Amino acid sequence: MSTSEAATVLPVYDVAPGQGEPSKAPGAAAPSAPPAAPAAAAKTTARSFPMRLFHRSDRGSRCMAFLDFLLRIAAFGPLLAAAIATGTSDETLSVFTEFYQFRARFDDFPAFLFLLVASAVAAGYLVLSLPFSAVIVLRPQTTILRFLLLVSDTIVLALLTAAAAAATAIVALAHNGNERANWVPICMQFHGFCQRTSGAVVASFLSVFIFVLLVVLAAFAIRKR
Repeated sequence: MSTSEAATVLPVYDVAPGQGEPSKAPGAAAPSAPPAAPAAAAKTTARSFPMRLFHRSDRGSRCMAFLDFLLRIAAFGPLLAAAIATGTSDETLSVFTEFYQFRARFDDFPAFLFLLVASAVAAGYLVLSLPFSAVIVLRPQTTILRFLLLVSDTIVLALLTAAAAAATAIVALAHNGNERANWVPICMQFHGFCQRTSGAVVASFLSVFIFVLLVVLAAFAIRKR
């Protein structure tokens, strides 16, 4: 006689009831943790800044470049005045009759001719250098143009200094003469000639001084860079 009995399953705990969680049987799959919520991406709003043509560090260089531009404009006036005064300094004196005349012409003196040519060349150079100086004002960080202007200014400065010094010697001789060489002063007769040539010499030395400032300013700007 066979009888079937219902099998009773009793749970087995590794620890006593009430002292902890029951240990899981080996091989049992661990319950999957709920997926973590994706982190919200930080939204960064791009700020639009106005475009700056100049940096704060370039303010000093820009001021020096603007001063260089103004000095070039200021030097053009004396150079033009020196060239015009020298070229229009001719004077003629009539002695006794109109057939006997004494003339004082600037082209009779190589020093005055040299001053005229040097002043005209320097004035033309200043006009041509103004666009380059304006570019340096807009872009003060450029060094190549500064160096180019520095070399050119030095050459023109040497030319003007030589011409002004030579003309100064002739003007001094025209005013004072030379007793040892028996050269009498001619400014007692040719007043207009001496006044114009003397003014041209003064104007040329004024332009020489401005060119010295230009050279020193350019050298200081390049050294600062």
